[in-house]
Amino acid sequence: MVRILIVDDELRIREVVKEYAKVSGYECEEASNGAEALEKVRSGDYDCIILDIMMPELDGFTALKKIKELKDVPVIMLSARQEEYDKLFSFDMGVDDYVTKPFSPKELMARIKAVTDRRKRKEPEKYVFGDLMLDVGGRVLTIEGEKVMLTPKEMDLLIYLVRNRNLALDREKLLSAVWDFDYYGDDRTVDTHIKMLRRSLGKYRDCIVTVRGMGYKFEI
Repeated sequence: MVRILIVDDELRIREVVKEYAKVSGYECEEASNGAEALEKVRSGDYDCIILDIMMPELDGFTALKKIKELKDVPVIMLSARQEEYDKLFSFDMGVDDYVTKPFSPKELMARIKAVTDRRKRKEPEKYVFGDLMLDVGGRVLTIEGEKVMLTPKEMDLLIYLVRNRNLALDREKLLSAVWDFDYYGDDRTVDTHIKMLRRSLGKYRDCIVTVRGMGYKFEI
């Protein structure tokens, strides 16, 4: 679940944002000033921070600088300050978006989704199971720190199995997903590649489970 931190000295603003955020399926925490927000960031992880500028104890700009020094977390400025200078300065400091008050809560939810989705796409897709690590972007498989050489189709098959782990996948589905829909092959193609992939996985060979009468699944 996406966790957001709402930082604003106005209780009404925090309550409105929290109400819409919960409806959108987000988990929310609040802070009434920059100093409180900083403490929460030190002790917890958030997927997005909604941050006001004009606050007591620690203003939004100072809080932003300190937050970015601690963690690389997306920040959306939510401020009554509409001057171009404030917006440009915020972006220079690393904010991901800037929303001015008064604001549309629905639009703010859309911006939160856009920011968090964009961050997810930037993150490298890696899967770690014990000392097995699959780097999808780099198309690299390592076991106990040693690189395992796979053929292109073995790698495609492993990636598809891992992405759909714990799901039973029939041979026809594997053929269409890994060999494309226009591939005219038979079940033996899948079975042969599964056999080779198991051999390459060594001690993790049993993670590829045969589902009798259907196909296979990757299971830890």
